[in-house]
Amino acid sequence: MKTNKLFPIIAVLMVAMIGSCKKQDVANPTSSDAEMQSATTAVLSPVNLRLAGNFTILSKTGITNVYKTTVTGDVGTSPITGAALLLTCSEVSGTIYSVNAAGPLPCRVTNASRLTTAVGDMQTAYTDAAGRTNPNFLNLGAGNIGGKTLKAGLYKWTSAVTIPTNITISGSATDVWIFQIAGTLIMSSAVKITLSGGALAKNIFWQTSGAVTLGTYSHFEGVILGKTGINLQTGATLKGRLLAQTAVTLQKNAITKP
Repeated sequence: MKTNKLFPIIAVLMVAMIGSCKKQDVANPTSSDAEMQSATTAVLSPVNLRLAGNFTILSKTGITNVYKTTVTGDVGTSPITGAALLLTCSEVSGTIYSVNAAGPLPCRVTNASRLTTAVGDMQTAYTDAAGRTNPNFLNLGAGNIGGKTLKAGLYKWTSAVTIPTNITISGSATDVWIFQIAGTLIMSSAVKITLSGGALAKNIFWQTSGAVTLGTYSHFEGVILGKTGINLQTGATLKGRLLAQTAVTLQKNAITKP
């Protein structure tokens, strides 16, 4: 009879101990588990681009170009003179802004104050993206993310990132991706980023300290917040924005605002 009375108490204690162990496992996943875990444990807010979000291409030191490139959306350079913006009016479906009377004619619009604000907002957005903490994924693939399907969340790499083969960004229309890259970002030629599940390019942010290079005839998705140059090789396409704190290099590309 004593044994029967103690049995329910022992059972309750065992359940509590098992539950405690499971909680510890979730809180302290192995490196393998950490890589595979869903990145939806916390809501990630998008990076606020403010006025910079009105531009498809924004650069501080100029935009070079090999004709013919096609840009959908507004383009601007500041503080450098508009003479460093080498796109032509026929290549841009939007407004080309310059800080002075130089720049593509007859479409160029002089608006230094708008550009100054937009560039300041671009730098604020970069700092915001770079300052996000507690990444869901740290140094995924040791920087090689070719062939991977990337769920929503905050990703951080302490070195360069390469995309040698196609990748998929998978999530809903409200999901957010922020990629923090301490080094360069290089996408190989003919490689493509595909969105699935309703994911939107406007919610994908690539904050990159080093130079960005998109290989020939590759296709990229998302907003590039580059501290260094952003270089699109011949025929590369992008749905997103090129927001560069230095120069943007174009060669017969197609860039569409998200």
